[in-house]
Amino acid sequence: MSDTLRAGVVGLGMIGGGVAVSLARSGRVPAVYDVRPDAARDLAGVPDPLGSPAEVAEVSDVVMVAVVNADQAREVIGGKDGLLRAARPGLTVVLLATVALPVVHELAALCSESGVGFLDCGVTPGDQAAEHGMVAILGGEQSIVEAALPILEDWAKKVVHCGPSGAGMATKIARNVVTYGSWRTVAEAAALARAAGVDTARLAEVIDAADPEGRTLLQLLRMQDADGVLPGAVGRQIEPLMTKDLEAARDLAAALGVQAPLVETVRTQARRTLQLEADVAPAPAPAKEDARAYGLHMMDQAYGPGFSAAVQDADDPFSTETVDYLFAQVWGRAGLSVRDRRLLTLGVAATVARPELVQVIANGALVNGELSAEQLREAVLHLALYTGWCKATATHTGVTAAIAAHNAAQPPTSGPHTLAQEQQ
Repeated sequence: MSDTLRAGVVGLGMIGGGVAVSLARSGRVPAVYDVRPDAARDLAGVPDPLGSPAEVAEVSDVVMVAVVNADQAREVIGGKDGLLRAARPGLTVVLLATVALPVVHELAALCSESGVGFLDCGVTPGDQAAEHGMVAILGGEQSIVEAALPILEDWAKKVVHCGPSGAGMATKIARNVVTYGSWRTVAEAAALARAAGVDTARLAEVIDAADPEGRTLLQLLRMQDADGVLPGAVGRQIEPLMTKDLEAARDLAAALGVQAPLVETVRTQARRTLQLEADVAPAPAPAKEDARAYGLHMMDQAYGPGFSAAVQDADDPFSTETVDYLFAQVWGRAGLSVRDRRLLTLGVAATVARPELVQVIANGALVNGELSAEQLREAVLHLALYTGWCKATATHTGVTAAIAAHNAAQPPTSGPHTLAQEQQ
């Protein structure tokens, strides 16, 4: 029966057109539709488009829908000339478009009401569609997958069933995060290498030679167990090396004047990446309705654990309003991050030339990993041009004191980056 299954394709762009060509090459010539009457003209072996998606449904058992967005998917599947208008029980609709999960569930329910099977199917890489080179990433019932499999295998080099409806789309979206996240990583790494006088072709050569199959990229996944848990012993073993290397990258970027925000984010989130934050689990935030408790919590969020102890038992009007209003209602608002509010407050402290206030603010930035020592020093120079050199001297004094105190509280760092270097 698999040889007699009839295929259809709606949407003959790069992906849909490539799917149609692969099907035709395999001998399963599909019925096709596209809003452009001449869309199949340059697609080898693909017949002229029919008059509507409904006409495709009439002569197909499995129809791939390769449109651009959710509205087009709704129209093609459930519109007045859509697939469901001519659908019969046993038809399977395979959605190749990347859409939000609620749309997937909406379209799956619509098909189910008509007795039609539905699979969400992420695909990659799209430029290999015509060469039988894509991976089909499926979500849906196992029985529907099995029924459609002969046709799916005629255009996909590999079919991966990820779970129930929506799982294919979720997997594709997650895969895209890896793709575009790694692009940002490559952009920063290339800028760093270029600024150091390194030809980026050499960087690519090193990566290709050391990691030809991308094993390092997915190493974190492979170290986790089936529940996504990284053994604590593994995380603790990796953390010193990870921190050392990222600190070296941060310092090199600062020395060369290269903006590397991702490096700093990865460095400050290292323990979370390695699932070590549970070693010192933070207490849950109190309810905002309890202004006193929430204000004390926000003080510690702003300036480091234990900072609120100084006013814990104070009941004078000024201390009360500082906790209940300034921190609970202002610092606790969602409009700006704690880091944003800290930078604003640092600017104000600089204008009054109070090094002890600057030190408190700078220490909070260091404790929370929001600003590095180099960034704080850069802030001093920036503020000097706006507050005046004399006031900036006090700001420099406060920042320097905060960095020294913070470094003194940290364990020595092994390797080429040392606390002495941090002070230079």
